[in-house]
Amino acid sequence: MKYNAKNNNLDELIELARSGDTDALEEIIRRQQKTVFTTLYYLNAKPDEIMDLTQEILFKVAKNIKKLKNPRTFKSWLNQIIINQFYDTLRKKKKSVKKVCLDSQESEKTNFEIPDFASNPYQKVVDKELEFAIKNSIYKLPDPFKAAIIMRELQGLSYEEIANATNSNIGTVKSRIARARLKLQEYLKPYLS
Repeated sequence: MKYNAKNNNLDELIELARSGDTDALEEIIRRQQKTVFTTLYYLNAKPDEIMDLTQEILFKVAKNIKKLKNPRTFKSWLNQIIINQFYDTLRKKKKSVKKVCLDSQESEKTNFEIPDFASNPYQKVVDKELEFAIKNSIYKLPDPFKAAIIMRELQGLSYEEIANATNSNIGTVKSRIARARLKLQEYLKPYLS
């Protein structure tokens, strides 16, 4: 009788995938694709490139999972792949990260539909505006701050995992996150009062 990979925790799946179990590897990819996509989105990858980058990253995960020595470091290992692939793509194109323009025509081009379950139409508008303000505020952050705050607040990684993913020390990570939070508070002050 064959086991069901969906019933295993991530550490178990990683061990199985490292030993060549394709079902376990498929389950890891299925579970992590949203994380990869969301991280790229908040790193401000171009919308038309996010899907391709996501596939490239997940392919690298599948190809290199046997090299991962400790399953507990998977999240920081994955984030290191995401960040490296994102910056490699930027370097190849010799372009800087595009900032989101607040011009109404441009903002329509860069909008993503995110389901909103609020039942009140007024609340939906307020939530959408706040979501847009938060995304724009994150986009304004310097790249090292942006990466650190995304990994901490959106993915829930520990300082140590972020340090491993960004090849930084924990003190630098804590400083970047603190400074990113201060900048975000400054940018969002009109929305929070």
